[in-house]
Amino acid sequence: MTLVSHATSEQRGEDHWLLRFELHLPHAYAALWPALTTPDGLRGWLAAADVLERRLGGAITLRWLNTGTVATGRVTAWDVERVAEYTVTEHGRIRFHLEPVGTDSTVIRFVNERRGPEEERLDCLAGWHEHFELLDSALAGRPADWPAWTDARRSTLREAYASFSST
Repeated sequence: MTLVSHATSEQRGEDHWLLRFELHLPHAYAALWPALTTPDGLRGWLAAADVLERRLGGAITLRWLNTGTVATGRVTAWDVERVAEYTVTEHGRIRFHLEPVGTDSTVIRFVNERRGPEEERLDCLAGWHEHFELLDSALAGRPADWPAWTDARRSTLREAYASFSST
């Protein structure tokens, strides 16, 4: 069974989307927070955090090591060990809400509010899905090998989201 189920998305106006994932990860809450909020943690599954001021209103610059995309912005919500939200160029509002389940698993409720056409929405659903798979691997001690990354998995996921959306 995959730990990352398909996301949901809803249109919030023309070219305005809300993408949602709910992840149930077999990792302690204490391990997840740094993976979402520190440069070392983010690099293992998402992007290099060239700038990350870990406080409300702090600056952030993320550089995706698989695509080269650079996004700058601000920390728009920060509740230590519970909520981290970044609003950045290119990707809009990215929010992680953590809830511990016992002592050894955590639920992440993720929201990405962004603008873009339908084609981009499908790319983003597939991209986040793949990144969350990489998060699980990084937490298990296998961070992403960015030089070896290919878009094969993302392409497969995009096809799945396209077929899922058209049914």
